[in-house]
Amino acid sequence: MATTITEPPQIDLSLADYSGNDGGRNLVPAEGDLRASRDHPLEPARTGMWVTLGAITMSFAALTSALVVRQGVGMGWGHVTLPPVLFINTLVLLVSSVTLEFARRSLTRYAQGSESQMAVPMRWLGITLSLGLLFVAGQYMAWLRLKSEGLYLATNTNSSFFYVFTGVHAVHVLGGLAGLVYVMSKLHRLVLRRSTFAAAAQYWHFMDILWLYLLFLLWTKI
Repeated sequence: MATTITEPPQIDLSLADYSGNDGGRNLVPAEGDLRASRDHPLEPARTGMWVTLGAITMSFAALTSALVVRQGVGMGWGHVTLPPVLFINTLVLLVSSVTLEFARRSLTRYAQGSESQMAVPMRWLGITLSLGLLFVAGQYMAWLRLKSEGLYLATNTNSSFFYVFTGVHAVHVLGGLAGLVYVMSKLHRLVLRRSTFAAAAQYWHFMDILWLYLLFLLWTKI
């Protein structure tokens, strides 16, 4: 009786790239190994993320226009001193982007076989998640600071715009945190596509850029 010998699956490390340069490959595991890859279109995820970021940009552009128009009326304004915690929050959010980049690089090394521990990228993702939660907590502390000064959402126009800008941004950061949790769950089960990671990272870095813009706007206009 003839015996058929099946060769073990080959690992194509050339496809193991999280850098986003080739635009058409991912790290879907074959035979349960994250380091084996198959081609998968990246464009739908990339297009969807650009649409999402475009919508967020337009919403904040509309809020900025409302601020400028309302300032032109020149009524109902009051001075708002930015809580110092906002500047600490800025540093926290910027560092979170750095740790997310460390996670991407360590994941690339793992996929290429030069790093043996999946715990390394998971650890960097966990640090990024913790920093994001710390940022949201810091925003809450800023709101408490304003409330202690008697400044609420309806106190004056400046305080209203402060709560709206920071509140809407915090909601979007929470959305980014949910995305990071999703990435970590996929990575833990070894079913993470590169397009998923790239989309989550792109969104998170955009939150950084958006916050820098908002902080400058609040500092100069409020």
